Amino acid sequence: MAEVSRTARVIQNAKVALLFYCINLALQFFSRKIFLDCLGAELLGLNTTAQNLLQFLNLAESGIGAAVAFALYKPLSQGNRQEIIDIVSLQGWFYRWVGIIVIAGSVVLMAFFPWIFAKAQVPLIYAYGTYIAFLISALLGYFVNYKMIVLSADQKEYKITIETQSVKVIKVLIQMVAIWKLPHGYVWWIFLEVLAAFISSIRITGRMAKEYPWLVTDISRGKNLKMQYSYVMTKTKQLIFHRLGNVLLWQTTPIIIYAFTTLTMVAIYGNYVLILGGCLMLVEALSRGLNAGVGNLVISASRKEVKRIFWQLTTIRLFFAGFICTGFFFLSRSFTILWVGEDYVMPAIPMTILTAVYFIQMSRTCDIFLNAYGLFQDIWAPIVESLLNIVLSLLLGYFYDLAGILMGVLLSQILMVSGWKGYFLYKHAFREDAIEYVRLSVKKVFIILVISCSCFILTIQVEDWGDWIYHALCLSLLYLSLGTVLLYFFDSHFASIIYKMSSLFKNTLNK
Repeated sequence: MAEVSRTARVIQNAKVALLFYCINLALQFFSRKIFLDCLGAELLGLNTTAQNLLQFLNLAESGIGAAVAFALYKPLSQGNRQEIIDIVSLQGWFYRWVGIIVIAGSVVLMAFFPWIFAKAQVPLIYAYGTYIAFLISALLGYFVNYKMIVLSADQKEYKITIETQSVKVIKVLIQMVAIWKLPHGYVWWIFLEVLAAFISSIRITGRMAKEYPWLVTDISRGKNLKMQYSYVMTKTKQLIFHRLGNVLLWQTTPIIIYAFTTLTMVAIYGNYVLILGGCLMLVEALSRGLNAGVGNLVISASRKEVKRIFWQLTTIRLFFAGFICTGFFFLSRSFTILWVGEDYVMPAIPMTILTAVYFIQMSRTCDIFLNAYGLFQDIWAPIVESLLNIVLSLLLGYFYDLAGILMGVLLSQILMVSGWKGYFLYKHAFREDAIEYVRLSVKKVFIILVISCSCFILTIQVEDWGDWIYHALCLSLLYLSLGTVLLYFFDSHFASIIYKMSSLFKNTLNK
């Protein structure tokens, strides 16, 4: 019964995430097109850079949310309301201090804006306005919206998605009209960004009051609760380093590109990241629906059963990561030309490297299980990952520009994400020799690579959107059909997934 409940909630989370993903992805393409046409690449590059700068200060959060979610799995499964209240109160106390640190850091950082944006050919006031808009949204998360972690841990992620993403859709639509039709369109864009943040906060607060009317926190008890739930502090300290590695990966790359090139190149990079990042957001949104289910599974199931589920999830994520990245590799150039013009096309070599980086990100399943087990003690790993990322990107970027910067990112990901995390999971969670992880991972990736390379047989000339859609459909059909056949016959985990899906379909028909 518990497994059925977990599956039902995962499916519900996935359906809502998929719906809003499709809506938001379409809106992002249209809004970015309007942004570039009406405001230019320089202002878009400034927007991206301001977001990245704030993310550095958000390091102060340092994985508190992940540690709290881990701590909530058990009391939620037991229905222990007092413990839930205590843990969320502790989170609120932590977040209050995080908010204060972010405010202080932002004041100092903004003092350096004239130097940071010296090369920008846009009014400096836009940099301040953009940054403050993003800052307000972040602070609302720390001071007001922190309770929504309970919905995530309780496998009700779809309710957060509905409350926040519906507001985002309306916001983007109005921003598009404002930029296109109103004078001083970017000022309106900033105002609407702030307004939407407040509306989202009000909706989340209302949802929490409805779902958990008994969840009345007392932040003033935080200092005492810190001693009572010391393991949350321990996990948070460990997650500081993991959070650092993740932020440095995504936030330093645009800044390094800006240092070696121009804001225009940052905008070009941002166009491609928008496409791949949108796909990654879908994978992560679906995975967030799995996180709480896996956390519950780890508590209730045997190690053998957990490992079986791990490989099934890994296989399906590799399959769809390959599907997305293969489509991106073959379709992105023509899509970019039709979308924003040939001036915004990324050269083939850096585009290929960027595709490989995102394939690793989309197919990483180890993190879900490491979080469920609370295995964060490998604090040296993200430090090494960060150093490799920055040093290799700077060194290779100096010689090879954009391709070198992205190669530095890829090498750090291969070593630390694809290599170390699997080894660490096998050793400390499954308590088995990691040679099985290496063997199965290499085998699965090799099959995906064979499927992707087979798509080179398609040679379709793209002149307009009709041609592009036809190419995309043919490519999808080829990958999905060939991939399903090859994995079914050569991968036992994929075959078991197909068998399970067939059984569920037959049961549905019989009902």
